[in-house]
Amino acid sequence: MIQTTDIEKLVRFSKGLSDAEETRYIYSLFAEKEDSNELKYYIKDDWKKYLENHEVENHNLTYLLDRIHHRIHFIENRKKQTLTRKIYRWYSVAAAILLVPLLIAGVLWFNAKPAAEKVYVVEKPVTSTIHAPLGSRISFDLPDGTRGWLNSGSSLEYQLPFNNNRQVAILGEAWFDVAHDSSNPFEVKAGYSKIKVLGTRFNLNAYPEENYVEVVLEEGKVEFATQGISSPVEMQPNERLVYSRNSVHIATTDPSKFAAWVEGKLMFRGDPMPEVARRIARWYNVEVELVDKDLEKDVIRGTFQDDSLEDVLRYISMTSPIRYRIIDRKVLNDGTYQKKKVLLYRKNL
Repeated sequence: MIQTTDIEKLVRFSKGLSDAEETRYIYSLFAEKEDSNELKYYIKDDWKKYLENHEVENHNLTYLLDRIHHRIHFIENRKKQTLTRKIYRWYSVAAAILLVPLLIAGVLWFNAKPAAEKVYVVEKPVTSTIHAPLGSRISFDLPDGTRGWLNSGSSLEYQLPFNNNRQVAILGEAWFDVAHDSSNPFEVKAGYSKIKVLGTRFNLNAYPEENYVEVVLEEGKVEFATQGISSPVEMQPNERLVYSRNSVHIATTDPSKFAAWVEGKLMFRGDPMPEVARRIARWYNVEVELVDKDLEKDVIRGTFQDDSLEDVLRYISMTSPIRYRIIDRKVLNDGTYQKKKVLLYRKNL
């Protein structure tokens, strides 16, 4: 028989107001009789007696019982959800623990793959060019440690990567101090000519418009080859090689004269006038014309440093039977400027 206090407990339970002890008691009532008709009978009987002593209208016992059942199911489902969340968290931790060794195993497997299966990125050659504007001189350093200078209007071209393929191409004049590497010879291309070295210091003059190649060796050893000769020519220190019109001429010389331009010096040591005219023209970025052809027989000596064009010409005219005339540059019809021009004449004695 359900007591009046039990009914009150059931009402509180249906509203979610029961404490833990009261909830366990309600569970004990419905543990084996959730759908029992006998339980409904007892509740209805007790409820009628309760109503006879209380003035309450429109009470529905079935509604109360349904609410109690709903409350019980709600609590049970929440317990199941809590258990599910605990299982999910446990599996998440387990998966994370298992994932770490799997990642380590994957890295070890990848690194242990045969070398033939690895992918390598091939570095594409890149062309690099160094240029010295007219009337200027610039120094350069190559990736292999080779140092050098470019004279006025000259350019040097090479490809990267460079250390295993030490080849450069020259237009104009350059001085080299080549880094030694016996396994990778240093090669300089000048038109159809090629200079091959291991480690040395030399000057190369190969302006295309002058139609000759000049190599002056300061130290070391170089090998000169070109299409115009049958076999390479080996040079020794203090030698000057000139290749012109399919012929090679070698003579002993003072290398310092040909490398003086690196130090900003314009040096002549008994040089013929046509060569003096070419070097002055390059040095000052002007045109030089020998009006009297007899001047080609004259030779010039002198060293100039930080001197103006006028100072150089004045000195030459003082020490040689030569006079000069300077024509300033002017604007042409197309808007460009004509180079300053120097005319050299034979003095009338």
